[in-house]
Amino acid sequence: MDLTIKRESFGQDDQSWLGSAHGTNAAQTITLDVSTFTAEEHYPDGWLKSGLPLAKSEETYVLWTTEADLAGFLFTTVRVPVDTATPVGAAILEHGRVKTAKLPVSVDTAGQATAAGRIIFA
Repeated sequence: MDLTIKRESFGQDDQSWLGSAHGTNAAQTITLDVSTFTAEEHYPDGWLKSGLPLAKSEETYVLWTTEADLAGFLFTTVRVPVDTATPVGAAILEHGRVKTAKLPVSVDTAGQATAAGRIIFA
Protein backbone atom coordinates (compact mmCIF):
# COMPACT_ATOMS: atom_id res chain seq x y z
CA MET A 1 0.00 0.00 0.00
CA ASP A 2 1.37 3.39 -1.01
CA LEU A 3 0.75 5.96 1.73
CA THR A 4 3.06 8.69 0.42
CA ILE A 5 1.68 12.18 0.11
CA LYS A 6 1.14 13.28 -3.47
CA ARG A 7 0.07 16.55 -4.96
CA GLU A 8 -2.03 16.60 -8.13
CA SER A 9 -3.70 19.40 -10.04
CA PHE A 10 -7.00 18.88 -11.79
CA GLY A 11 -8.32 21.06 -14.58
CA GLN A 12 -11.87 22.06 -15.24
CA ASP A 13 -14.05 19.58 -17.14
CA ASP A 14 -15.68 21.32 -20.13
CA GLN A 15 -19.14 19.82 -20.53
CA SER A 16 -20.46 22.67 -22.67
CA TRP A 17 -21.21 20.00 -25.31
CA LEU A 18 -24.15 18.79 -23.21
CA GLY A 19 -27.42 20.12 -24.60
CA SER A 20 -29.47 19.30 -21.49
CA ALA A 21 -29.34 17.41 -18.22
CA HIS A 22 -31.38 14.56 -19.74
CA GLY A 23 -29.46 11.29 -19.51
CA THR A 24 -26.71 12.64 -17.27
CA ASN A 25 -28.09 10.80 -14.25
CA ALA A 26 -28.04 7.51 -16.18
CA ALA A 27 -24.44 7.47 -17.44
CA GLN A 28 -23.15 3.89 -17.58
CA THR A 29 -19.79 2.60 -16.35
CA ILE A 30 -17.59 1.32 -19.18
CA THR A 31 -14.03 0.18 -19.86
CA LEU A 32 -12.04 2.31 -22.33
CA ASP A 33 -9.33 1.06 -24.66
CA VAL A 34 -7.08 4.13 -24.48
CA SER A 35 -4.76 2.79 -27.19
CA THR A 36 -7.33 3.86 -29.83
CA PHE A 37 -6.84 7.55 -28.97
CA THR A 38 -3.87 9.68 -30.03
CA ALA A 39 -1.98 11.78 -27.51
CA GLU A 40 -1.57 14.86 -29.70
CA GLU A 41 -5.24 15.11 -30.63
CA HIS A 42 -7.22 13.54 -27.79
CA TYR A 43 -5.15 13.94 -24.62
CA PRO A 44 -2.29 16.43 -25.05
CA ASP A 45 -2.48 17.25 -21.32
CA GLY A 46 -2.83 13.63 -20.16
CA TRP A 47 -6.63 13.68 -19.88
CA LEU A 48 -9.23 12.40 -22.36
CA LYS A 49 -11.76 15.19 -22.87
CA SER A 50 -15.41 14.68 -22.06
CA GLY A 51 -17.58 14.64 -25.17
CA LEU A 52 -15.32 12.34 -27.17
CA PRO A 53 -17.45 10.03 -29.36
CA LEU A 54 -17.22 6.34 -28.50
CA ALA A 55 -17.99 3.03 -30.21
CA LYS A 56 -18.27 -0.43 -28.66
CA SER A 57 -15.64 -2.98 -29.63
CA GLU A 58 -16.24 -6.40 -28.09
CA GLU A 59 -15.97 -5.81 -24.31
CA THR A 60 -14.43 -2.31 -24.36
CA TYR A 61 -15.19 1.09 -25.79
CA VAL A 62 -12.95 2.81 -28.32
CA LEU A 63 -12.74 6.10 -30.15
CA TRP A 64 -15.62 6.26 -32.64
CA THR A 65 -14.73 6.16 -36.34
CA THR A 66 -16.96 6.45 -39.39
CA GLU A 67 -16.89 2.66 -39.82
CA ALA A 68 -18.62 2.06 -36.46
CA ASP A 69 -21.97 2.80 -34.82
CA LEU A 70 -21.89 5.66 -32.34
CA ALA A 71 -22.42 4.22 -28.84
CA GLY A 72 -22.33 7.55 -26.99
CA PHE A 73 -19.96 10.15 -25.58
CA LEU A 74 -17.35 10.14 -22.85
CA PHE A 75 -19.24 11.76 -19.97
CA THR A 76 -16.36 13.11 -17.88
CA THR A 77 -12.63 13.60 -18.37
CA VAL A 78 -10.44 10.56 -17.76
CA ARG A 79 -6.74 10.45 -16.87
CA VAL A 80 -4.69 8.46 -19.37
CA PRO A 81 -2.40 5.88 -17.76
CA VAL A 82 1.31 5.74 -18.60
CA ASP A 83 0.75 2.37 -20.27
CA THR A 84 -2.09 2.96 -22.76
CA ALA A 85 -2.65 -0.81 -23.00
CA THR A 86 -4.10 -0.62 -19.48
CA PRO A 87 -7.93 -0.61 -19.54
CA VAL A 88 -9.48 2.45 -17.91
CA GLY A 89 -12.83 2.85 -16.20
CA ALA A 90 -15.04 5.67 -17.44
CA ALA A 91 -18.66 6.75 -17.90
CA ILE A 92 -20.61 7.01 -21.16
CA LEU A 93 -23.60 9.21 -22.00
CA GLU A 94 -25.76 6.87 -24.08
CA HIS A 95 -28.82 9.06 -24.48
CA GLY A 96 -29.49 12.76 -24.20
CA ARG A 97 -28.93 15.96 -26.13
CA VAL A 98 -25.55 17.21 -27.37
CA LYS A 99 -24.39 20.41 -29.05
CA THR A 100 -22.48 19.28 -32.13
CA ALA A 101 -20.49 22.52 -32.40
CA LYS A 102 -19.09 22.02 -28.89
CA LEU A 103 -17.90 18.40 -29.29
CA PRO A 104 -14.10 17.97 -29.11
CA VAL A 105 -14.29 15.64 -32.16
CA SER A 106 -17.01 16.10 -34.78
CA VAL A 107 -19.47 13.35 -35.64
CA ASP A 108 -20.71 13.34 -39.25
CA THR A 109 -24.39 12.96 -40.19
CA ALA A 110 -23.96 9.24 -40.92
CA GLY A 111 -22.53 8.71 -37.43
CA GLN A 112 -25.32 10.77 -35.92
CA ALA A 113 -27.86 8.59 -37.72
CA THR A 114 -26.51 5.47 -35.96
CA ALA A 115 -27.51 7.04 -32.62
CA ALA A 116 -30.98 8.18 -33.74
CA GLY A 117 -33.59 7.76 -31.05
CA ARG A 118 -30.99 7.88 -28.27
CA ILE A 119 -29.10 11.10 -28.87
CA ILE A 120 -30.49 14.38 -30.14
CA PHE A 121 -27.94 16.51 -32.00
CA ALA A 122 -28.51 20.26 -31.81
